[in-house]
Amino acid sequence: MGTPDFAKESLENLYNNGFEICGVVTPPDRPSGRKMKVIPCPVKQYAIEKNLKIFQPEKITNNTEFKDEIKALQPDLVCVVSYGVILPKSFLKIPKLGCINVHPSLLPKYRGCAPIQWAVLNGDKETGVTIMYLNEQMDAGDIITQEKVEIGEDETTGELWNRLSSLGAKLLVQTVKNIENGIIERTPQDDNYTLAPLLKKEMAKIDWKLKNGVDIKNLVRGLNPIMGAYSYYNNKKFKFWKVQNLSVKEFSKIAEKYEYLLPQNVDEGTVILASEKIGLFIKNLDGIISVLEIQGENAKRMNILDFLRGNKIEIGKKFE
Repeated sequence: MGTPDFAKESLENLYNNGFEICGVVTPPDRPSGRKMKVIPCPVKQYAIEKNLKIFQPEKITNNTEFKDEIKALQPDLVCVVSYGVILPKSFLKIPKLGCINVHPSLLPKYRGCAPIQWAVLNGDKETGVTIMYLNEQMDAGDIITQEKVEIGEDETTGELWNRLSSLGAKLLVQTVKNIENGIIERTPQDDNYTLAPLLKKEMAKIDWKLKNGVDIKNLVRGLNPIMGAYSYYNNKKFKFWKVQNLSVKEFSKIAEKYEYLLPQNVDEGTVILASEKIGLFIKNLDGIISVLEIQGENAKRMNILDFLRGNKIEIGKKFE
């Protein structure tokens, strides 16, 4: 049971390791993108490619017909990866070996739908993958196994997503084999948990006055490639896809190299240097933000030097 590419990699790994997949459950197809085209999710696309039986229930609770169809398959085990629905007890009881879930955090930290994003947004140094049994609460079931990974200082949500997708797929296969051989342990979670709720659009706006350099960089990393952190310049929306935070001392060394003097007493959000040879630098609460990749309104993402060759950003003006 799953939906996005993260889940597709787990399905593919199970298939390639010779497990008999008696059915695949994905949400109903829905329009998406600017043109609102109906495109099958990655899990469904793979299931079609491998001629696997597909189920797309609108809901599961009180859906007797769907549950009867799954019972008829007599599944030994149900594997759930990024499916996005809390399964009712009546469904959890169907497979004789239970329902297990691949969750991209070190539970009980970051229960919920956006654990990868929040790990990056919060500047965490490590995260991981948890394989657990499902119960009727969100991400609260007994833990079977976990594996930690370090988060790179410049790593984005998209990059971490891909790494954890591969790790989760690998760990799932190992776990299913262990369940098959009866050599697993169950560890109940404690109540010391944190949540990773759905991201909201309004959080993407950069607050130059209240956010320090580390926080701004984490915001940019955490929202790449989901929605992009943004700010307004001359009433036009600019998205920031990659930045570095510099101390005033670090920026001064760059400025000295090009014989540029750092302006004094400027407000947060003010452009202090914009050059197609050096880059774009913006004053923030505790230092300077160096913009490395940007996207203008109704334009494509660009390396900052390429962007500045064709777009004028004036020193002294503000991003707001």
